[in-house]
Amino acid sequence: MAGMKEQQFTEEKPLLPEQRGVDSDMQDKGDEASGGLPCPASPVPLNQPPPPSRPTHRWHVIARHWLRQTRRRASGVLPESCEQLMPAGDWKEHDVETPYGMLHVVIRGAPKGNKPAILTYHDVGLNHKLCFNSFFNNEDMQEITKHFVVCHVDAPGQQIGASQLPQGYQYPTMDQLAGMLPTVVQHFGFKSIVGIGVGAGAYILAKFALIFPDLVEGLVLLNIDPNGKGWIDWAATKLSGLTSALPDTVLPHLFSQEELMNNTELVQSYRQQINNTVNQFNLQLFWNMYNSRRDLEMNRSGTVINAKTLKCPAMLVVGDNAPAEEGVVECNSKLDPTNTTFLKMADSGGLPQLTQPGKLTEAFKYFLQGMGYMPSASMTRLARSRTASLTSAGSIDGSRSRACTHSDSPEGVGTITHTMEVSC
Repeated sequence: MAGMKEQQFTEEKPLLPEQRGVDSDMQDKGDEASGGLPCPASPVPLNQPPPPSRPTHRWHVIARHWLRQTRRRASGVLPESCEQLMPAGDWKEHDVETPYGMLHVVIRGAPKGNKPAILTYHDVGLNHKLCFNSFFNNEDMQEITKHFVVCHVDAPGQQIGASQLPQGYQYPTMDQLAGMLPTVVQHFGFKSIVGIGVGAGAYILAKFALIFPDLVEGLVLLNIDPNGKGWIDWAATKLSGLTSALPDTVLPHLFSQEELMNNTELVQSYRQQINNTVNQFNLQLFWNMYNSRRDLEMNRSGTVINAKTLKCPAMLVVGDNAPAEEGVVECNSKLDPTNTTFLKMADSGGLPQLTQPGKLTEAFKYFLQGMGYMPSASMTRLARSRTASLTSAGSIDGSRSRACTHSDSPEGVGTITHTMEVSC
């Protein structure tokens, strides 16, 4: 940080002590020679007024001192909304050895007291940069991230610049990918996490929360599909892989058919990035394992004997055109309606964190406030513009509104929680 500020104000660096001494000596000698008055460069014409009685060079000294003090006070302050000015060294990359192989992890910040870490997991075909850069670089997100340490996890071999995994490498199962995360939590000394997962990453984080509920305080799950693929779907995926390039096979998982036809610029951009920044051999292994997943073993209490579901607060998010919409609705029916929020976002397509980062940031802030964090966070411009719609669709908690979808049914069995559609 200091290095960056020195580059910005190279012409304004404070003088070294020995330099200041030389300047003071020169000024004192000048004062003695001139009697406290500045020496004119040429004789003063007779028709000019006499020089001012107060030494003008003293004003220069005062102004220079004031400017130096102002610089010193400002040099250590970086506007919190200027994420683009953060130095590259602020994010630290780590390779963490786990019982099921190596994980690439990127960290910003340090654990803050008993607060949880924000841990993200990307979708298949992406990595933490392609999946979350737009979301975490959003200006309003800076108000959130300054309170928490942020941890991005890349699935094995999916990070940018990853080496190709060896031939015959057995890619971890979805259960094993979830089983890698306790090592990450322990390695960095996190007390617990609030997870943000998309697609395959949402499935992994939900599995993690089911196995290690004490390590998870909350989950934001985008485009989660809790169901394993049947034989017909599995065969269709295999056939598509034989007839299409891998990026074209993965894109329908990320984008809806409407987006694939109409949003050509966005789709083409991601087709190129998936092809150029993600190792295709490694991606194929992750893609195959995701399509071989089993059903998430969770059911709402009272629906089956010994039902097991998420114990932590959860916010399910899906775009109005997302290919995973049906799966997210199915997942919503399996969760406890008293601590589940179902957010359907209009005009956001398959990747809401990419197309509508501001809306998702605001929803995430309300989610954290509902958990007891950031109680004094200010309401942003986006929140003020849609306070009325949030109030009618959600519930008001104290002085702030939070988008909750609690079931009104006392039994809570076989009911679907209210859906809040954000259309602003």
